[in-house]
Amino acid sequence: MAQINLQPAYEKAKKELAGISPEAASDNAQVAFDPVGFFFTVPFLGTKYHVYYPSGEVRCAGEKKEVPLAYQIILLHYLTHCSPRAVEGRKIAFRELPGGSIYVGPFTKRSINPLVAIFGSKPGKLAEAAGKLGGWTEKMGDLAVTVPVLPKIPITFVLWEGDDEFPPSGNVLFDASAPSHLDTEDYALLPGLTIWEMKKLVQI
Repeated sequence: MAQINLQPAYEKAKKELAGISPEAASDNAQVAFDPVGFFFTVPFLGTKYHVYYPSGEVRCAGEKKEVPLAYQIILLHYLTHCSPRAVEGRKIAFRELPGGSIYVGPFTKRSINPLVAIFGSKPGKLAEAAGKLGGWTEKMGDLAVTVPVLPKIPITFVLWEGDDEFPPSGNVLFDASAPSHLDTEDYALLPGLTIWEMKKLVQI
């Protein structure tokens, strides 16, 4: 989703939302649907959003602030595409997603490079930021955290601190159920959004 393509993607996502069953989407995405106000309440990166049905309008719950277009598209895609498949707890790499090898370049640029640049020398800050988003540590690398980005989309961020010979490095992993809930193109974008939110939380 390059910046120039966001508006068409947003319009398409709104049309897709209008064609779904809100009750089924609520069950699949594990989010609440208000049958009186006709909106879903979706927790995303530590903030709750109201997504109105069938219009696709997205608002921040409880506060008046503009929701970035990329966030709106992700939320609409999540509600529209999420399947009944449960989170499995088995992790896969980005290239294991359908067509993932095509997007490895953009994914590395948007996700792994910022992860290492921002948190590679400050892994404690990554753990702190993840905790503020309801995340937890994992026994991988020198430090790893999993963040529940959306109810059925946990994303794992792994860091190796490096030494005199090797610079810090990192990786981003997804649950094996990930292809059943969003398109690979969304996953090329989503970890980067999460990293920038985590950076804001710990003021690096």
